[in-house]
Amino acid sequence: MTTAQRLPARDRLLQAADRVLFDRGIRATPVDELLREAEVSAATLYAHFGSKDALVAEALRNRLADWRAVWDQHIVAAGDDMARLLAVFDALAAYRGGRHRPARWCAFLAAATELPDAPDEISEVLGADTALLAERLLQLSRPLAGARAQDLADEVLVAYSGALAALLRGSPRDPIQVGRRLARTAAEAHSRG
Repeated sequence: MTTAQRLPARDRLLQAADRVLFDRGIRATPVDELLREAEVSAATLYAHFGSKDALVAEALRNRLADWRAVWDQHIVAAGDDMARLLAVFDALAAYRGGRHRPARWCAFLAAATELPDAPDEISEVLGADTALLAERLLQLSRPLAGARAQDLADEVLVAYSGALAALLRGSPRDPIQVGRRLARTAAEAHSRG
């Protein structure tokens, strides 16, 4: 990339954070490593974000926006209520195959695990991810499960979270499809009940 095509420093910092932090660990990655990756000075980091935590929060916000957009596309493309509910798994497969280099597992779960007492700015984004999943799965469960929609939404959320954890373990071979199958079985059981 030529100098004229080089991304602004803020964008380079966000890309470096996205590439490094969610694979190697937020606390395990020193600020100096992020600065080297982004080819910026410490003053530039602090001028744009104020702190490493603020950079992490913004990287997570960007991921959440990207994730929501991918999931939205899969919901819109789904042909029926069952497909709309299961679109979370199709979106996960597409997201991992898209512009983001696949992380070992989920950046949000990784951050929540690594930072149980996360600063407010990070906790806020982690909460927004959880709320998106919980609220949307409940909404998508209603046409299939009626009064038992919350039960179905909870079961799909556990299947989804299990698929994410299985990515970290490396087993089963295709955890996204296994999670999708479990969620379909739950939805079919609730639809009959």
